[in-house]
Amino acid sequence: MAASTADLVREVREFVREEILPLEPAFLHHGFAAVLPALREKRQEVKARGWWLPPFPREWGGMGLGLLEFARLSEELGRTPLGHYVFNTQAPDIGNMEVLLKHGTPMQKERFLKPLAAGEIRSSFAMTEPEHAGSNPVWMNTTAVLEGDHWVINGHKWYTTGFEGSAFCIVMCITDPDHPNPYARASQIIVPTDTPGFQHVRKIAVMGEQGEDWMSHSEIRLQGVRVPKENLLGERGRGFAIAQERLGPGRIHHCMRWVGICERSFELMCGYAAKRELSPGKPLGSRQAIQHMIAESKAEIHAARLMVLDAAEKVERQGAEGARVEISLIKFFVAGVLQRVLDRAIQVHGGLGMSDDLPLSFFYRHERAARIYDGADEVHKTVVARAVLKEYGLEVSL
Repeated sequence: MAASTADLVREVREFVREEILPLEPAFLHHGFAAVLPALREKRQEVKARGWWLPPFPREWGGMGLGLLEFARLSEELGRTPLGHYVFNTQAPDIGNMEVLLKHGTPMQKERFLKPLAAGEIRSSFAMTEPEHAGSNPVWMNTTAVLEGDHWVINGHKWYTTGFEGSAFCIVMCITDPDHPNPYARASQIIVPTDTPGFQHVRKIAVMGEQGEDWMSHSEIRLQGVRVPKENLLGERGRGFAIAQERLGPGRIHHCMRWVGICERSFELMCGYAAKRELSPGKPLGSRQAIQHMIAESKAEIHAARLMVLDAAEKVERQGAEGARVEISLIKFFVAGVLQRVLDRAIQVHGGLGMSDDLPLSFFYRHERAARIYDGADEVHKTVVARAVLKEYGLEVSL
């Protein structure tokens, strides 16, 4: 890691510790709205320090960091549920920004990307449908038919992250149902959320919480939604290809954020084990079972970090397609490490770990989905195994 990057990581770590972590108790007990005014102030501080949108080009107000550099920063921001929002790198906005930057027309960049990059609006992304398995993305019912100068969209989506309060939604829909290649049947279309026929059905309660604002997931319906044909994002029929482009770097972002959560959980676990006494003069950390939890967590976190950084380096050299196996490896491996480290940290804390006095229970509820979204663990394991077996002469089809 270059000296300049190391200095930046150190400064951001201190900022997170001093400026963002103190907001967590109010957030955990009273919700996102309770800390939103303070978060807006922190966002302005980040802009003033020149840290806004770290992985985005400078001409769009970002820092221009490469994927590997941002991976180190993403770990620091992941130490708190509020970190990425303060730096405007929260999902799905950062993914939408990256796609708009690469595939958006000048009109789309001016109308949608510019205010999104400035943090003036939020966005959402709609792909998953309740009627079909998310592990088979080519199977969907949402359609867009070109009538004159407008796309007419009909469909049903859910787990549309951040829909509440978003200004627009990028919708994956079938535009060419008869194309012989099933991966060339879908397109992505930008739909302002105030378009007639765009209905918010409900926020989906996840692990007992509905969430707020960008931390929520929604079920939506599109009934006769009409948008100008100019709202097509990228080329017609390239919806899946564009989705894969965003998922490659996106998985690096996610995995390093998970490493940050692991580090935060590990620090809480070790601090508690060193101070909490089972009886006078007998701290938790004196017990071999606790020591093993600490050792196993330390090893797994270290391995996870190195794997993700290695994958990020390969993505920078060969692109997401060239690093496909490495991306799948980190997706299921780091998700598993995350779940195990969180479980150990909660176990060591006992009843305190289950409470909202610490962020552990929040992380546990919200990050169980890490083994599902962006491709379930089982899908990524299959990708890796097929690639390995191919080297031994065995071609395995889906």
